[in-house]
Amino acid sequence: MDTKWVRRVLVVEDQSALRALMCDTLQRHNWEVKGAADAEEALKEFAEFDPDALLTDIDLGSRPDGAELAMMLHGLAPHLGIVFVSSFPRAAAGATAMGVPGAVFIGKDEITSPEDLVAALEAAMSATPGAQSSAAAQDRDGLGRLTRHQLEILALLARGASNEQIADSTQSTVRAVERSISRIFQRMELTGDPTINPRVVAAARYIAAFGPGR
Repeated sequence: MDTKWVRRVLVVEDQSALRALMCDTLQRHNWEVKGAADAEEALKEFAEFDPDALLTDIDLGSRPDGAELAMMLHGLAPHLGIVFVSSFPRAAAGATAMGVPGAVFIGKDEITSPEDLVAALEAAMSATPGAQSSAAAQDRDGLGRLTRHQLEILALLARGASNEQIADSTQSTVRAVERSISRIFQRMELTGDPTINPRVVAAARYIAAFGPGR
C-alpha cells in the first residue's frame, strides 16, 4: 500500500475557468487539490481539507479578498505555504507579498508554463518561517510535519480522548476527526505497518516531546 505523503493545495480563484485550469495543472503535478471560488468557501474548506499550501488570487470579487484570506489562514496555520497569483503589478504586493511572511507573488502574465506555478508553490513552502527548522528538529518523530490544529487533536488523543470526545472538544464531527487523525498518521509515517498501533505510537511520541499536560 502506498502511504506517501501527497501535498495538498487550496486554490482560490473567482474565475471558474482559470480555477479549473490551475487545479488540473497542479493535479497533474501530483498535488491533491481543492478549489474555492471565494474566501468564504475557502474558509469552509480549510479545516476539512487541511492544505499544506494556499494559492489565491488577490481580487476575488468580494470581501474578504485574497490577501485578507491569506492573513487569516496564516494565523491559523503558520506552516502554510502561500502564493498570490494576480493581475496586479508585482510592485503592488510590496517587499513582503501583501504583508504575509514567506508568501510568494507571481503575476498571471508571468506564468508561461505549469512549472512556473509549481515552482512558486515550492518556493512558498520552503520559505515558510520556521518550517525548515521545525521539520529538522522534529523530523524523527514526525511532529514537525503537523499543523497546529493537528497537534491540538493529537494532544487530546494523547490524553486518552475518544474520537467522539475530540469532536466535542473541537466542535467538529466524528467523521472530520477520523479524517484528521488519519492525516496525522500519514504525516507521521505511521501507516502501512501492521506491527504497530498508530494511535498508541503517535500518543507516545507526543508525550515524549511535550509531556502529558500540554
